Amino acid sequence: MENLLRPIYQERASRPDTLAVMIIERRNQTSSATDNFDAALLVIVNKTEEPVFVKHYEFDGKTASLHIISVEQLQEWILLGTNRRIIDWILNGKVLFDRNEFIAKLIEQLNTFPFSERKLKIGLEYGKLIRRYIEGKAFFEDGQFLDAYNSIVHALHHLARIEVIDKGFHPEVTVWNQVRHMEPQVYKLYKELIESNESLHKRLELLFLASDFLIHSKAEIGAAHILDVMNEKTVWQFAELLNHPELKYFTADLGVILEFLTEKDLVCVKEIETKGQKIFHRGYFIKKSVDDE
Repeated sequence: MENLLRPIYQERASRPDTLAVMIIERRNQTSSATDNFDAALLVIVNKTEEPVFVKHYEFDGKTASLHIISVEQLQEWILLGTNRRIIDWILNGKVLFDRNEFIAKLIEQLNTFPFSERKLKIGLEYGKLIRRYIEGKAFFEDGQFLDAYNSIVHALHHLARIEVIDKGFHPEVTVWNQVRHMEPQVYKLYKELIESNESLHKRLELLFLASDFLIHSKAEIGAAHILDVMNEKTVWQFAELLNHPELKYFTADLGVILEFLTEKDLVCVKEIETKGQKIFHRGYFIKKSVDDE
């Protein structure tokens, strides 16, 4: 397969802005890693007009896809986890071209996984976890048990990813295989949800109780990135936090995270006067920052 694709990747490798070329070949008859193509070529470039550009090829009964991505897009995918197979591609793909050891350095970066990056990724997953948990509980209280089941499965996936990141690893597509060895308690919750002989109502009821404890126990690490930002000054209005550059990736879930943290007394609310009578802005602050004054 590599020989068939050689004319394509050699032409790309000859360009000065190309940093690396990798090939990922189909491993099984059904291959989500390559979208069921026989192979995927990954070309990482320094700059490009489009952050992602994809072409499909067919030759001699074989199929292949060409993915040209900017290094900025690559780093964003790794940071946010929005393209989960990219880690698999980088770690398990075959390097065909590597300018100035770009891939070697990237793999070293992935293996090192600095604490600041882990804290940010955990915070993003924690926001998604809280949102899915609240959605699921609302469905459950409304008697919509199948929708509640769907939401809590997603919530458990986010919890699993938090456990993996907290241990210093990047979540893989097969995250439950990782969690089984790293955090048996969370793995057991997932198994009980999908395999228990109890009624769905009972399974969900027990799981919400257990999940509430686990979510609360992860609040300190889950909120660490946001609380670090809030330590910059005493009181924040929501718009100030929303527009803070360190919180730009939290836009969708920042509101639900703050409300959860106020319920857990990790963040407090201060009323700030407005021009309207008996109507106040909400100011958010960390309790200890006021207690210490």
